[in-house]
Amino acid sequence: MKIVAIGEVLWDVIGRDEHLGGATFNFAAHARILGHDVRFVSGVGEDDRGRRILRRMEAMDLPARYVARVPDHPTGYVTVSVSSTGQPSYILHRPVAYHFPSVNDEDFSSLASPPPEWVYYGSLTFMSEQAKALLFRILDAMPSARRYCDINLRHNCYTPAMLEELMSRATILKLSDVEIDEMARIFGHPHLTFENFARAYVEKYSWEGIIITRGAEGCTILLDGRYFDVPGIPVKVADTIGAGDAFSAAFVHGLSAGWSPEETAAFANRVGALIASRPGAIPRWSIGDLPSID
Repeated sequence: MKIVAIGEVLWDVIGRDEHLGGATFNFAAHARILGHDVRFVSGVGEDDRGRRILRRMEAMDLPARYVARVPDHPTGYVTVSVSSTGQPSYILHRPVAYHFPSVNDEDFSSLASPPPEWVYYGSLTFMSEQAKALLFRILDAMPSARRYCDINLRHNCYTPAMLEELMSRATILKLSDVEIDEMARIFGHPHLTFENFARAYVEKYSWEGIIITRGAEGCTILLDGRYFDVPGIPVKVADTIGAGDAFSAAFVHGLSAGWSPEETAAFANRVGALIASRPGAIPRWSIGDLPSID
């Protein structure tokens, strides 16, 4: 299927090492591994980090034509610290090139025709008015596409008004359990249970569904009115960078394949667990590498 993904591409700087990442790019890369036609929209600087990204995209068979070359801003990067349990914390540096995506008319036409089945976007890029305007242009031009919005509440990288705009355009929203309390604080919707939270937000925004990832515990899903928990897959964690993005790619894959919500969530948990068991956001993997469900 065809997927348009718009958002950040950056380097995760962990000590002396740099790993290619960014939530939207991670999603795009894993969706490509799963066999889909992915059109990734972003920006890189005219610098060594940007040139390395374009070379890696070529090796991954991801078209770079929709990635703007931004002369006035550096390629994105984030300083990452990883705890003893593999949990990352981030310092994002901005503004950077991915805040300034652009596509010409010819490239925009190729994004819109034939129309994609999905448009994926996160929340880290859209403090930029230029990026937000391009996202909304894409959504307006592709009304038949389902919209998967992945909320990432990083410090100083969102406002309530921006989140409201992004969520109101979504078909399916994904966020993590650690972000629920912050969402409740921002929007004033206290909750007693995950189900209470999920049903309140699905009703408010008329979403098809909501996904709450819970790390090693698996995920909680409310989809087409059905609520259920799907347990996680035990693995030895290397780091969790990119695991949620791989989960999202696998979830979109399962939904589009016509699998049941339970089958889709179980598959997504397996893919997320595999990525968590390997260093970096986009390790090499194939379906045959997935951990089994006991």
